[in-house]
Amino acid sequence: MTGLDVVTLGETMVSLRTSTPLRLGGSLQMTMAGAESNVAIGLARLGHTVRWGGRVGSDETGEYLLRTLRAESVLVDTVAIDPERATGLMLAERRINDVSRVSYYRSDSAGSALSPADAAACLADRPRLLHVTGITPALSHSAAEAVAEAVRLARASGALVSLDVNYRSKLWSIAQARSSLSVLARSADIVIASDDELALIMNDAPGPTDEMLAADDLAKSGVRMLVVKRGARGASVYSEGIVVHAAAISVPVQDTIGAGDAFSAGFLSGVLDGATISESLQRGVTTGAFAVAAVGDWEGAPNRSELALLAASSGLTLR
Repeated sequence: MTGLDVVTLGETMVSLRTSTPLRLGGSLQMTMAGAESNVAIGLARLGHTVRWGGRVGSDETGEYLLRTLRAESVLVDTVAIDPERATGLMLAERRINDVSRVSYYRSDSAGSALSPADAAACLADRPRLLHVTGITPALSHSAAEAVAEAVRLARASGALVSLDVNYRSKLWSIAQARSSLSVLARSADIVIASDDELALIMNDAPGPTDEMLAADDLAKSGVRMLVVKRGARGASVYSEGIVVHAAAISVPVQDTIGAGDAFSAGFLSGVLDGATISESLQRGVTTGAFAVAAVGDWEGAPNRSELALLAASSGLTLR
């Protein structure tokens, strides 16, 4: 196909959410979760043509994931249906105000069986940008190979490569993550990381890492931009020796899960639109604010026409 803006590759799971501790029982709400598909939906809502590549089980929950992504205008035409493995599961419980706790049930899931063949399938059409995360390489050896192959194919075709570090301590150790992600980061054009994740992409950084030094080191390998997310303290972009900062937008916080993915979608949308770094960063903090103001991994992601809503007066009703 022509006109493909973005390809994302990773595992998407069924998410069951509760506002009470899981051990107490109660009602669960079924939705969908996955860093790469969160970004895919965020970009699709902003008007970009996006394909999500992955694997789901030959089960009802797998059908639910595909149906939801199609409804959000995300292409799923290359997704593999795995007849032997189940679709992964995530449980999220609200503990204190906007603090949630997540449990994964994804060992030997369909998504963990991602392979280089899956990468080749979703990249059969050249996108303008490939977006991957540090979550997928933690799932299995074959999933790590899939990400490596996706990056290789994207770079060979001339597409930009974006990596969101997205460290998950429940999936692998810091040492394992650093061994893989420090290499993967140096194959990307854009590296996105929380300020506490920078040490994971540096070869010899056991503790906090100076952001400018990290940016300079990555630039030597061809990384064009280091994007540092700080949550309520905003975000910064380091590029060609220059740093640009944007403050977070203050909104009532409902749920922080998925906020980083929403930020990534907004920032990458600006890059795809040819916006300046400052404009792209502002779009990122805007989409991140929409995310934390709503409950859900991706449900609060704005459409392009809604981006200006956060500048509206409090309590305003648009008629």
